[in-house]
Amino acid sequence: MTVFLRSLFVAAILVLGYGLLEPYIERALYTMRLAAMPTPLALPVPVEGVQRRALRDTWHGARSEGRKHEGIDIFARRGTPVVSSTEGIVTRVGTNRLGGLVVWVLGPGGQRHYYAHLDGYSDVQPGMRIEAGRVLGYVGNTGNAKGTPPHLHYGVYDTGGAINPYPLLKADPALAQEADRPTGPGTRTAAR
Repeated sequence: MTVFLRSLFVAAILVLGYGLLEPYIERALYTMRLAAMPTPLALPVPVEGVQRRALRDTWHGARSEGRKHEGIDIFARRGTPVVSSTEGIVTRVGTNRLGGLVVWVLGPGGQRHYYAHLDGYSDVQPGMRIEAGRVLGYVGNTGNAKGTPPHLHYGVYDTGGAINPYPLLKADPALAQEADRPTGPGTRTAAR
């Protein structure tokens, strides 16, 4: 009887432990899956209603304090929804001196996506798993953008630092999807 009770006790502890640790285990597994995914070859514009043709490359433009611009500014009316350009995990929702109200998302390939100068947040929280297209916040001009027209500062960071998001946003999403398809006998690929 004591072996049975001991086994039952161990089983109860394991079930309880898994119940408590399950969200952390699932987040860790999803983070590993994200890191193993290829980095996107194309990204949708992260501001609702803004077309790719309206984008301007503001990468490495001169900024105050001798800085270079490490992203792209996407202008839109205040309050326009800002959406995640990728699936991922929200890693930070907060404020900083330059970006004002910001949201960070860890996306495929371990890239970090930075959404800054927001006027407000949606209901996102750190640790939340999100799909591409999820509303993160709303276009504004917080942080060092006070006095400028409302816009989203969108940045993408790889392991080596900031990368220019403009070519990714201007690329045809259909080409990126085509590049992800298998090739071989019986398959067709788009001419490049």
